[in-house]
Amino acid sequence: MSLIQAIILALVQAFTEFLPVSSTAHLVLFPWLLHWPDPGLAFDVALHAGTLLAVILYFFKDWIKLIACGLGMKYPANATTEEVSVNRRMFWYMIVATIPAAILGKLFHHQIEDELRKPMIIGMSLVVVALIMWWGDSKSKLDRTLESSKMGDAVAIGSAQALALWPGVSRSGITITAGLFRGFTREAATRFSFLLSTPVIAGAVLTELPKLIKMHKSGGLDMPASTLLVSILVSGIVGYFVIAFFLRYLQTRTLKPFIVYRLVFGIIVLVLSFLQASGR
Repeated sequence: MSLIQAIILALVQAFTEFLPVSSTAHLVLFPWLLHWPDPGLAFDVALHAGTLLAVILYFFKDWIKLIACGLGMKYPANATTEEVSVNRRMFWYMIVATIPAAILGKLFHHQIEDELRKPMIIGMSLVVVALIMWWGDSKSKLDRTLESSKMGDAVAIGSAQALALWPGVSRSGITITAGLFRGFTREAATRFSFLLSTPVIAGAVLTELPKLIKMHKSGGLDMPASTLLVSILVSGIVGYFVIAFFLRYLQTRTLKPFIVYRLVFGIIVLVLSFLQASGR
């Protein structure tokens, strides 16, 4: 894979990891549509390392407060008792919400990667989840703030996140939608989703990174280290600004453009998959 192709896929990852359109779908479908070589799961992991960097940097202060308060400390020193209590609860809610995806990922990771990364399956997922997003975006109360989070929210949104292991679902899309069904405002649901993405992406990167390093040393990854590094940096820098844009966007707007995009893209993928299968 050339440097230009790697940078383009890094940009695709940066936009689609945080926008509700499925990064996995795009990283699989872009090489397929453009007839590029499939960079494989190892390259996907490198790009996820970039978006992990983006989400950590953007929510760094939030995570410091959550971790400190969750472990029984008062942080910052001038925080009120109520603020400390909210941060402590949120920390443990994030832990609980991470468990479903961690369990399913451990049990079915290889089956998902080997059997479900197919254009036809991804196209159907794009369409089905778009309809669910439309339902959640149009029918929810949208009046709850992040501070009102409860254990039931953590269980519901965490369970939804586990469904994102299915290619084409979109981790951000399904968790934001679950938050909307729980009555959160769009911004609060998205903030919960992005905070929750941190441990999940970190877990995936830490699990797969040793394999990536081993593949590169053994020559199993047909890509120089400089290309990997540039890809990670592009994914991280652009991803940071995508987070900022999307949170600001949802303060006054709906998910409709992303729902329409998923429907159109999903239908195109299904048609092309059908034509390809018919031509064999």
